[in-house]
Amino acid sequence: GATTADAPFGPACSGVPKSGAGSFDGMAKDPVATAASNNPALSTLVTAVKKAGLVDTLNNAQGITVFAPTNDAFAKIPKATLDKVLADKAQLTKILTYHVVGQPLAPKDLDKGSFDTLEKAKLTTSGSGESYTVNDSAKVVCGNVKTANANVYIIDTVLMPSS
Repeated sequence: GATTADAPFGPACSGVPKSGAGSFDGMAKDPVATAASNNPALSTLVTAVKKAGLVDTLNNAQGITVFAPTNDAFAKIPKATLDKVLADKAQLTKILTYHVVGQPLAPKDLDKGSFDTLEKAKLTTSGSGESYTVNDSAKVVCGNVKTANANVYIIDTVLMPSS
């Protein structure tokens, strides 16, 4: 199909289902945590969000941006470390809220940006066109995904707050 400035972009977008609740059209109708739960590539993130008790927080927030790590991003974390984090609600909440910016970010906003997260620490973005990185480490693999209440940028690395 024709690409528009408003369409999702990036290499991982091709892995998104073409139709149904997990498709771009389907995700656009649901709030962000619900939309993510329909995307198979985000199942670890969804598990983490549920464990942290953040489903309602994310679904009820208005006009947010979520940097959503893929299952592969979580798989880069040694299993023992990940299991420990998933069992520590406070630490998990800190990490997850660090992936959420309290304003809607368009791709052009990411060219060179620094944004306050819900965790309070800042994250930085850089790049242009269809190539962006977050904190100079995480690559956006499918960006500008719309949900009912959030813009989602799917990333290949879990972001860790500096604190």
